[in-house]
Amino acid sequence: MSSIDPSTEVPPTDLLVRSAPGGSRAEPYLYSPTEVTALLAATQSIRNRFVAATCQTLVGLLAVTGIRVGEAIRLDAGDLDWARGVLVIRDSKFERSREVPLHESTLNVLRTYERLRDDRYPETRSESFFVTRSGRRLSYGTVRGHFEHLVQSVGLEPRSARCRPRLHDFRHSFACATLEDWYRSGVDVQAKLPLLSTYLGHIDPISTYWYLSGKPELLALAADRLETALGVLS
Repeated sequence: MSSIDPSTEVPPTDLLVRSAPGGSRAEPYLYSPTEVTALLAATQSIRNRFVAATCQTLVGLLAVTGIRVGEAIRLDAGDLDWARGVLVIRDSKFERSREVPLHESTLNVLRTYERLRDDRYPETRSESFFVTRSGRRLSYGTVRGHFEHLVQSVGLEPRSARCRPRLHDFRHSFACATLEDWYRSGVDVQAKLPLLSTYLGHIDPISTYWYLSGKPELLALAADRLETALGVLS
């Protein structure tokens, strides 16, 4: 705003403790489509083929839905409604449940994994959708360990001391990519934000803003729309 209106006041960066340098918030690592593709391909370096399939399917699901890592780990086999093409997230944060619509391509990948899992464990030891090579529900520590291996295989480097590749950053990346798509398609972004909040499992858009980062591509699209609006007003 200050570049448009010189009278705009810009508050100092240390005004609020949480926004000050060295504060508690880690800077999200926003994955590019190329990086996501590379991470999925890197699962082939995992020796155990079932573990490789589990990691590939799980990371892919996080990337295309933006659900929380814990929500993916807690999924049961019965939480996929194949007929309606939705994923049922039960009793998540703040004891809220929701349904997440899935693209047909995502459903196909999940069906392939389900068949692989059932063939390997016809009498499974767990109700979980994603299981370990021993047939039990995944733990966060196990998933994080495999993900760190993938990050090293691909060669993803921290962008700063506070910006390192994390599993949770797929959620940030999904939220920003959704806004980019909306700006490019010319829709009313502000009107759409409550839909994104519901999809992500938030109570209202205030919580969703935490996941929206000022990445250059997104700011450029917002600036273009602002310039267009100012041109119309003038």
